[in-house]
Amino acid sequence: MTIKYTPDHEWIKVDGDTATVGITHHAQDALGDVVFVDLPEIGQSFTAKDIAGVVESVKAAADVYMPVSGTITEVNEALRADPSLANSDPLGAGWFFKLSLSAPAELDALMDETNYTRFSANA
Repeated sequence: MTIKYTPDHEWIKVDGDTATVGITHHAQDALGDVVFVDLPEIGQSFTAKDIAGVVESVKAAADVYMPVSGTITEVNEALRADPSLANSDPLGAGWFFKLSLSAPAELDALMDETNYTRFSANA
């Protein structure tokens, strides 16, 4: 399983042709307490960098961008019911959606953990 990161502070965990997407620890720290998430619809297709959802906190609202092109196969209903999961477990139970990859080569343009850690330290 591979995890990659975007400059917009999303993570994508890839397992075969399926991937899970969420926001990073850095993103949830910057946002503060998450109070609402707007998730995409199952079956909806996106290209990389499209806005796929919104996360709202007590401080601000932020778009959630699609890390790579694909079609939504599942959304996290537990997160919709309890948006604070994005704060308490952003890389686990706080995932946003799953997708089938339509252009796996786009993953090559994303950062690995080492590069993302360096990038987010300067963000």
